[in-house]
Amino acid sequence: MAIVAVLAALVLPSLAMAKEKARKTVCLSNLRQLCVGIQMYAPDYAGKIPYGPVAPPAPSPLDFYTSTGAPTSLISLASYQGSGVASGMPVALGLMLRQQLASQPKVLFCPASDQLLNADAQLAAVGVKQAQSGYYYRHAGNTNLFDTPGWNAVSQNHLRLDNLGLNRNGQPIRALVLDTQFLCPPALAAFNVTPSTHHQQRFVDILFSDGHAASRSNADGRYTVNFGNNFDLAYAFDEILRVFE
Repeated sequence: MAIVAVLAALVLPSLAMAKEKARKTVCLSNLRQLCVGIQMYAPDYAGKIPYGPVAPPAPSPLDFYTSTGAPTSLISLASYQGSGVASGMPVALGLMLRQQLASQPKVLFCPASDQLLNADAQLAAVGVKQAQSGYYYRHAGNTNLFDTPGWNAVSQNHLRLDNLGLNRNGQPIRALVLDTQFLCPPALAAFNVTPSTHHQQRFVDILFSDGHAASRSNADGRYTVNFGNNFDLAYAFDEILRVFE
């Protein structure tokens, strides 16, 4: 028994490392496939990456997609009474599900989620109700909690694949998709806002605009959006965009 225990102590960490490496490999592969999808999507939309749809006129924090063009992990929206928005309308990366990602929709989900996430259930919800992927996607640079009156989301400067422009730091936009690393207090679950982290927060996998995917250390928490006990979601999109930058 002692020998078995010693062998287990030697083997189990190696197995855990092998599993983590395999998940990391799959995650990076998913991001590369998302890049292929975006590259296929753009020529049909005047060179623009997937964007929108326009947020409902009376949004709610229940979606955590309350402003058009804000960075999001959602792939479909909930509906609002009288908004004219169909329940389950695809959004952001979800816009590619019917064509570019039709044969491989699970690339929208990182295999190393730290929480229970049923990818099949989320995909089945698209077209019916709100659904969420395992990645943040930057389809513009809006950080407002709500679209302001008179703001024309349709004329918003959509990002072109061949010229994404500059970020708020004056640097070329490079990151388009990355693992969600989001922490928040339990009370926000009432608004359907819950923690979503990956790879035990040790690192994040990132898809860059030139098509390559790479891992970056998160040892210092630089890629984690952590609201702690702060219930003010007004700065959520600003914090997510900061991670991209």
